[in-house]
Amino acid sequence: MIHLVGTFDTKATEIAYLYDLLSKGGQEVCTIDVGTRSTATQMDVPRTEVMRFHPAGAGFVQSTENRGQAVAAMAAAFSGYCHAQGQTIDAIIGVGGGGGTSIVTAGMRALPYGVPKVMVSTLASGDVAPYVGTSDIIMVPSVTDIAGLNRISRHILHNAAQSILGMALHPYVAKNENRPSLGLSMFGVTTPSVTQISSLLGQQFDCVVFHATGTGGRCMEQLLTEGMLDGLIDITTTEIADELVGGVLSAGATRLDAVIASGAPYVGSVGALDMVNFWAPETVPEKFKDRLLYHHNDNVTLMRTSAAESAEIGTWIAGKLNKATGPVRLLVPEKGVSDLDIEDGPFWDPKADAALFAALEEGLKQTETRQLIRLPYHINDTAFSAAAAQAYLDIN
Repeated sequence: MIHLVGTFDTKATEIAYLYDLLSKGGQEVCTIDVGTRSTATQMDVPRTEVMRFHPAGAGFVQSTENRGQAVAAMAAAFSGYCHAQGQTIDAIIGVGGGGGTSIVTAGMRALPYGVPKVMVSTLASGDVAPYVGTSDIIMVPSVTDIAGLNRISRHILHNAAQSILGMALHPYVAKNENRPSLGLSMFGVTTPSVTQISSLLGQQFDCVVFHATGTGGRCMEQLLTEGMLDGLIDITTTEIADELVGGVLSAGATRLDAVIASGAPYVGSVGALDMVNFWAPETVPEKFKDRLLYHHNDNVTLMRTSAAESAEIGTWIAGKLNKATGPVRLLVPEKGVSDLDIEDGPFWDPKADAALFAALEEGLKQTETRQLIRLPYHINDTAFSAAAAQAYLDIN
């Protein structure tokens, strides 16, 4: 069954159009009203039913006075609704402006990975990170405002309907997978290392690689929390540098918390901790203008971490891993932590690396299950990759 969601007080015309398209596609459709002040009655699940799933109850949602609070309350309620429905939602499509998008995507984010999710939104061509989060929502720009049907909106809504129909009619069939799953973190400057590790372990493990861009780290750790990953080889912890120094690719202050809570086997390293990420050169904060900067491309500027920053990062990582209940191996590549941090490379700085390594060694409380291993290799050397693969086998 396809769930069709929107605010019936403002988007009833568009919802009716989508309903007709989906019904003609041969699918059973369940319509859901998430309007905060809707008085409509022609839907399968009225807003009052959705409100019951707010943690504080329907009365709390109904008592909210200003629009912002009402939208936030309904978003929480719809998230609870979707979470409670479990496997009954085969696919979901929503349509909305600013408030509607916030409400509907909150519910979509509560659904498992792989459930088809399509959101037609006036906000889809901007920064959609607050709406997508770490989920697999497909955002479709509405192009025109969602304020009645016209020659443009009909076409956009038609395409969106056909896309969700295609996903519902031809669901992915997972093959039987007997290998345990293994998450790996990678950046462009650590690609050789992670590629080699995946090659070495690919016969024994289903290797799932995540791009360490903030979202990637959050996705990896969420999947670890949900039990969809059995362990991590977290070679590229660069998101922590962005969190502590002020870059744009932070995974947040909770990075490594899933490792602590899960007890899963963890092999970590210091990949790309020589850099902090910013967008185009003009976006680099004024306080960093005199630092060593590297023009990665027109949209990305890298800044070399200092010795003081590196020491702070090392202390932070050690403090987190000291709380881990599962087996930990922290690997230190003594000859450099990225493609740029190599002898004669633009970010080669032995003093900064030494500060990082010393802080890790001093801060990590080593035990039989929690160990720091210094290796006389560059992070992208084949010998380092082999050591990382073996370290994971040793603790798995």
